[in-house]
Amino acid sequence: MNKRNYISLFSVFVIVLFALQSCHVDPVIKDELPADNIRLIVPSGWPAPVYDFSTNLLTKEGFVLGRKLFYDTQLSRNNTISCGSCHQQFAAFSHLDHAVSHGIDGLIGTRNAPGLFNLNWNTSFMWDGGINHIEVQPLGPIANVVEMDEDINNVVSKLQGDADYRRLFREAFGTETVTTQLILKAMAQFQGMLVSYNSKYDRYSRGETSLSTNEMNGLNLFQQKCNSCHTAPLFTNYQFMNNGLDSVFVDAGRGRITMLAADSGTFKVPSLRNIALTRQYMHDGRFETLEEVLDHYSSGVVNSSTISADVVGGIPLTAQEKADIISFLKTLSDYTFINDPRFADPF
Repeated sequence: MNKRNYISLFSVFVIVLFALQSCHVDPVIKDELPADNIRLIVPSGWPAPVYDFSTNLLTKEGFVLGRKLFYDTQLSRNNTISCGSCHQQFAAFSHLDHAVSHGIDGLIGTRNAPGLFNLNWNTSFMWDGGINHIEVQPLGPIANVVEMDEDINNVVSKLQGDADYRRLFREAFGTETVTTQLILKAMAQFQGMLVSYNSKYDRYSRGETSLSTNEMNGLNLFQQKCNSCHTAPLFTNYQFMNNGLDSVFVDAGRGRITMLAADSGTFKVPSLRNIALTRQYMHDGRFETLEEVLDHYSSGVVNSSTISADVVGGIPLTAQEKADIISFLKTLSDYTFINDPRFADPF
């Protein structure tokens, strides 16, 4: 074989090899989620959860499906907004630095997007408690005209036409037929796994670390002045209360649901876990810092007909006491939770 033929043969070989490589389909890379990491978590000393998956078997496959649904923009009318758009993992699944969230078409609502964690213990959902079950909760934002503005039946149609989703539903529930109920069950599996229980405070409570002098002072002050509403270990009492923000209610809160005058201006007491990560604060996001929040309680409480007895007249706090309470509140940040790869956007 002469040199010219050798070069030609080699060139053909390279071209064929390149073509074969070009036609090669890359393998699907899946995040490994060991089955023993997908289980109901009830930290030691915590009360039994309200939602225990007894009617919705918690599985790796169901969790993976629910996670994809949580981050999928197909749940909105124009495929631009997902649950994860307003509930960001790095902010403990709140919407960092947004007083209220921007929904579909840039529309703005009236309420702050709260952090999502420890949902299995919730007796109600939304600031006004208008939804009372974790499996129904996603229907609210999906249908809301300033959030996702979509009909759940359209969501079902979109997912049914997606081969990858048909596979995921088959793996999770044994059927390729997408239904509203199965969508909601899968999302409950993902959201129910969002358990935050590994903050510095939790490690202190387990005897694994100590608190600084300021943090300990803050804890003692918190137990004296804040614990009646923000009760450990969940740091909420799940009640609806008026904490003295307004005398005239632009948003009636719980009163919009019950239509009772006694509930006007009351809102669900939020958990203070991860509070340093979830600004802005209050149901309408009016406060940007924890300092502003404590200033409100010490000197800004406004009297009204439904104000909670716990805050009437305010809660006197010195500058040092405020600083110590904030030091303690920062120990409620769970960095393990916000960096857990299981909860990250899979797209």
